[in-house]
Amino acid sequence: MGLPPFNVSGSPFSVVPIHHHPELMKKTCELINSEWPRSETARMRSLEASCDTLPCSLVLTTDGMNRVIAHCKLSQIPSKKMACFIESVVVDKSFRGQGFGKLIMKFAEDYCRIVLDLKAIYLSTIDQDGFYERLGYEFCTPISMYGPRRCELPSLENAKKKYMKKVL
Repeated sequence: MGLPPFNVSGSPFSVVPIHHHPELMKKTCELINSEWPRSETARMRSLEASCDTLPCSLVLTTDGMNRVIAHCKLSQIPSKKMACFIESVVVDKSFRGQGFGKLIMKFAEDYCRIVLDLKAIYLSTIDQDGFYERLGYEFCTPISMYGPRRCELPSLENAKKKYMKKVL
C-alpha cells in the first residue's frame, strides 16, 4: 500500500514513509530533536508507530537514502474521519529556503488525497503561517486532536498557535 518513493524529476531527492525505511529513524529523530528537543526514546516510539494509514511519518531523503532533509507526520483526528493533522514539519537547517518544505508538504497532500482518500488537512503553527498560506492553507478555528468536545476550550483559543486547514 502507499505511494512508491517519490522521486523529484530525476533528482537525487525522494520522499518515503519512514516505516518503509527504518534505517532512517535515528537520523530523523536527530532532525526533529534539533528543532523540538525531546527524549530519544519518546521520539523513536513516535516514529516507530508510523504505518501506511495513520499515523504516518514521511521523510525527504537524498544521497541514496543516507541523508534526511525533512520530515512531517500525519496524524488522525478522531472527530474528523476524512481529515488528518500534519505536525512536526521540519527541514534540516542547512537545506532551508531551497523549496524542500514545499516539496514534503506537496507529497504529504498527495499521500493524504491518493493513498488515504482524505478530504482535508489541518495544522497548527506559531510563526510559519505565511509559508502555509502560500501553499493554499487558510486560517480556521482551533481543532482538538483528542476527539469531540462538548464544551469550549479556552486554552486553544488563547494559545499563540494559529490553526489552518486545506481542502484537498
